[in-house]
Amino acid sequence: MRRDIFQAIADPTRRAIIALIALQAMTPNSLAENFHTTRQAVSKHLRILSECDLVRQEQQGREIYYSLELEKLKEIDQWLVPYRKIWEDRFNQLDNLLQHLKNQKP
Repeated sequence: MRRDIFQAIADPTRRAIIALIALQAMTPNSLAENFHTTRQAVSKHLRILSECDLVRQEQQGREIYYSLELEKLKEIDQWLVPYRKIWEDRFNQLDNLLQHLKNQKP
C-alpha cells in the first residue's frame, strides 16, 4: 500500500528519523539508539517512510543503511508555498504595525 507523504511526517518519531538520516545514512540499530523504543518499532517507522519514498535502502555488507530522498521532500515544500505567503504577509503587517506604534511614541 502506498502511503501519502503527509502520513509519514505526521508522526514525531518519523520526523525525528528524517532529521537523523538527513545528516547521514544510518542502520535501524543505530537509529533505535536515539529513541526509547525497540528496533522493531523503528523498523516499522522506516517501512512507512520507505512506502512514502522518503527514504532509500542501501545494502552494505550485512547492514542496511537508510538515507533520505531529498527530492521527495519537495512535495511538502510545494504544498507549503501558499501558506508561506500568508505567513510572510502577516509578519509584514506586524512589522508595519510595530513600526507605526514605535513612531507614535512621544
